[in-house]
Amino acid sequence: MSKSKRLLELMMTVNRKRRFTVKELAREFGVSARTILRDLQELGELGVPLYSEVGPHGGYQVLNERILPPIAFTEEEAVSIFFASHALRHYASLPFESEASSAMDKFYRYMSGDVRDRIDQMKNRVDFVTPARHSASPYLTVLLNAAIGQKVVLAEYESRGGSGTRHMQPIGIYASSGLWYCPAYCFERGAIRLFRCDRIRSAAYDDSGVEPKDLRDVHLGNLNSFFKADRKEGARLRAELSKEGVQRCEAELWAAAMLHVREDGSGRLEGGLAESDLAYFAKFFIGLGHEASVSEPPELISTMKRLLAELAAKYGLPE
Repeated sequence: MSKSKRLLELMMTVNRKRRFTVKELAREFGVSARTILRDLQELGELGVPLYSEVGPHGGYQVLNERILPPIAFTEEEAVSIFFASHALRHYASLPFESEASSAMDKFYRYMSGDVRDRIDQMKNRVDFVTPARHSASPYLTVLLNAAIGQKVVLAEYESRGGSGTRHMQPIGIYASSGLWYCPAYCFERGAIRLFRCDRIRSAAYDDSGVEPKDLRDVHLGNLNSFFKADRKEGARLRAELSKEGVQRCEAELWAAAMLHVREDGSGRLEGGLAESDLAYFAKFFIGLGHEASVSEPPELISTMKRLLAELAAKYGLPE
């Protein structure tokens, strides 16, 4: 094996292993310990963050910020990766925002001149527009890492009813209409709830001893079934939708479990409705206007009437 090939495979090997010794690598690559030591020194000079420990139980380990091995991209792959990141620039907050910016700077810097010229010409030809939002969501990385690591987060959350402390175990994060949302198991409510990330005023890993739930099988792809199960004991929601109403509901993550679409494009929403969600759904259906017709529950219809009466009074209109 040539030295260059050995160095490349050695870089991939040390990135894959948590800890290793020189003897282990020497046996694996079929070379002397002295050769491995020279190779490790060269990897360190190339930027691979190696840390050595002396003693009978010593060895080497790669620090947390590991360096990925070189990856060859075609021109089309390079352009697509650049625009996948470029498309998110309208969001006020992103997880790993500074790291993503650094990665794109490196990506762009090392592209050939003609590829950079092509990207410069395309920047103003393709876009993914999202509504401008002024509220930041500075804890996206904490929430995402907690979802991956099955950790409990202690958060200060500002809801419609005021601010309060929540112990939550995030399931993931997603963006919709320029806002970030975090579905999470709320230990205070004893159920999965949806949190707006821009309303989270502080967030850190909880160290009070709250035992995490086993949510490894719960993710954004199957979340609707858990929301549906959580609402079974609440009131029953029924609403008829026009084609436009169906299209508006298709943009809402929560609606997927309750939305039934007919062949002509119209449909209906049918499913459980928690009492705590009445105000949200009342505003949502008022916003749909003539594209939706709510038939139940009566509590939702009463809430909509009250909100409409307040709106009419505000503008001096007859009720």
